Amino acid sequence: MKMFSAIRTWAQGIKRDTVTLWFAYRDPATPFIAKLLSVVVVAYALSPIDLIPDFIPVLGYLDDLILLPALIWLAVRLLPGPILEANRAKADAWVAERGSKPTSYAGVALVIAAWTAFAVVTWFLYQSWG
Repeated sequence: MKMFSAIRTWAQGIKRDTVTLWFAYRDPATPFIAKLLSVVVVAYALSPIDLIPDFIPVLGYLDDLILLPALIWLAVRLLPGPILEANRAKADAWVAERGSKPTSYAGVALVIAAWTAFAVVTWFLYQSWG
C-alpha cells in the first residue's frame, strides 16, 4: 500500500507543478528559458487532447508516464527558488479554490499543428516515393 500512496503523492505533485508552471510562465520574473519551456509544457499538459492518443497501445501512455513528467520536472528545475515557491503557493490556492486544473486551448492548437505537420510531411514523402 505504501507504493500506491507514493504514486498518488507523486501524481498530485505533478498536477500541482503543472499549475505552478502555468503561473510561472506569466510571471515577469521567470527567466526566458524557463518561461519558454513552461509555455510548451503547460500548453501540452493542460490540453484536453493528447499528442499520442491513449488508445494506441503502449505509445499512447508513454507521453503521460514518461515524457510529460520529465518535461515538468525539467521546467520546475529551471525556475529560481523564490519564483518557484511563490508560484507553487498560487497553484495550491488555485487548486484548493477551484478543485481542478485550468484548460489550455493553446495546447489543442499545438497538438493539431503537430499532427497536421506530420500528415503533410508524410504526404510529401509518399508523393516523392510514389
